[in-house]
Amino acid sequence: MAKTPQVVVVGAGIIGCAVAYELARHGARVRVIDRRAVGQGATQASAGVLAPFLSAHEGRPLVELGARSLGLFDEFVARVVEDSGAPVQYVRSGTLEVALTDAALVRLQATAKACSANGARCDLLDATGVRRVEQQLSPRIVGGLLVHSHGFVGAVELAGALQRAAGAHGVRFVSSTAAARVTRRRGGLRVELAGDSIACDRVVLAAGSWSGQVEVDGAPATPVRPVRGQILHLGWPASRLSRVIWSPECYLVPWNDGSVLAGATVEDVGFDERATVNGVQHLLAMTRDIVPEAGAAWFRAVRVGLRPGTPDELPVVGRSVSLPGLVYATGHYRNGILLAPLTAAIVARLVLEDDEDPAISAMTPTRFGAC
Repeated sequence: MAKTPQVVVVGAGIIGCAVAYELARHGARVRVIDRRAVGQGATQASAGVLAPFLSAHEGRPLVELGARSLGLFDEFVARVVEDSGAPVQYVRSGTLEVALTDAALVRLQATAKACSANGARCDLLDATGVRRVEQQLSPRIVGGLLVHSHGFVGAVELAGALQRAAGAHGVRFVSSTAAARVTRRRGGLRVELAGDSIACDRVVLAAGSWSGQVEVDGAPATPVRPVRGQILHLGWPASRLSRVIWSPECYLVPWNDGSVLAGATVEDVGFDERATVNGVQHLLAMTRDIVPEAGAAWFRAVRVGLRPGTPDELPVVGRSVSLPGLVYATGHYRNGILLAPLTAAIVARLVLEDDEDPAISAMTPTRFGAC
């Protein structure tokens, strides 16, 4: 675009904040609106796991997208920390996926081959090897897969740092403001709010699970549904874990302060954000299956978030064909933190340079009709 574009980003989760930051540092004037404060949707209930190769054996586009985004993380976090002056917990000590049965171990062998084929360094471990690298794990574990390039990032810290970094580039954040509709206006677009509206040149719809509630002129509702995820923040009685531990039923993320995040449930319950006894009990049982000493852990918090799922579990990123000037950046499900750097780069290029990254072909809104 020849002039400095005015862009409204609808949504202040990790995707909206990353997109706003990337747009602003390349010269756009950006306003971010959300019904809640920054990072208070799915982001605050994310463990921030960065592990694209755990599903490498499935061979889906999501693996390629995740691997590409993971490759951006070192520079992305360093830049955000520098621009914001805020610390962000960021650790790349790997993940250890464990198998409790022989059948699960066979699946890990397939994942190991796929990881190697994707250029990811990994080690397939037997039961002895697993306990050599993580001594407190259950004797029931028969093997594991150590992927060295994986890690985690503090999701809430990253969202807060992105807000500060974006603010340093002139981004305005407006909370307690929900977008109801995006419409055409002469020379651009208009975002309609409750009793007010904002005129702009471009709109990025990054409202997560609420994206389908924002009406887009001429387009069907975005096919994004809320999927509840509960995670536990635990004071940890056992010796400190060295890396993220992953199993088919749960994961454990060792924070630098010695506590552990245990997650996460996957529940289709609509927009219900309540923590439940069943959810907590399930996570505790799965955690004790991996680390028996975890029974002595104590609660620091239970967090609940609604992950924005799509019918094929891939994000919705790209231009609207029904409303020129609107770009979708939503539907990241359980991969919003991992895919934030890549999504931000793709959307910024699309909005500012009208340059469509080839990766959009897997995420295009048009796969769900005339969005």
